[in-house]
Amino acid sequence: MPRTGVSAQSFLHCFTLASSAFNLQVATPGGKSIDFVDVNESNMRWIQDFRMKSYASPAKLESIDGARYHALLIPNCPGAVTDLANSGYLAKILQHFSTESKPICAVGHGVAALCCATNEDKSWVFQGYSLTGPSVYELVRQPNFASLSIIVEDFVKDSGATFSASSPDAVHVVLDRHLVTGQNENSTLPAVQNLLILCNVRKDVDFVA
Repeated sequence: MPRTGVSAQSFLHCFTLASSAFNLQVATPGGKSIDFVDVNESNMRWIQDFRMKSYASPAKLESIDGARYHALLIPNCPGAVTDLANSGYLAKILQHFSTESKPICAVGHGVAALCCATNEDKSWVFQGYSLTGPSVYELVRQPNFASLSIIVEDFVKDSGATFSASSPDAVHVVLDRHLVTGQNENSTLPAVQNLLILCNVRKDVDFVA
């Protein structure tokens, strides 16, 4: 059974850090409620409180107009490989953000969501970029490794971009132009901090989970 959903700890860090500087809009495929994984004693109370807020009800990703937002943040989402990596709606948003050089930040498994952004000629929007994401050494520890439809490291290299990774679970962030990527959940905070630096002003942000 593949792991799906959004990492509770990564989402918590993303939301609390970004909400101090941005007006956030959470969006999910179909507007479905967020399925949090790896909930523990330290983040359970925050997740429960978050679910009670009005802004916890996600907008439909299909209805999001990228032109209305100034930055895009994708937390560590184990479900991104199945829910976002082939999303034509997210692809349009990413294409717009890339064309306009608007800040994009993706963390851990959320980097797989970037794979959907292909041009009409099948080339990848982020061809020529440098980025990071879950290394093969990190992915192979997952019970569903053999059934993963996308291995981020392989996809990035095959699509004409440069992939780098540090030791498994190490903090590693890559900033290239307007794109920030974090290798894993432990890289969430410095990745989002780089996004804040890129934006440098209070704007509306679309938060895909």
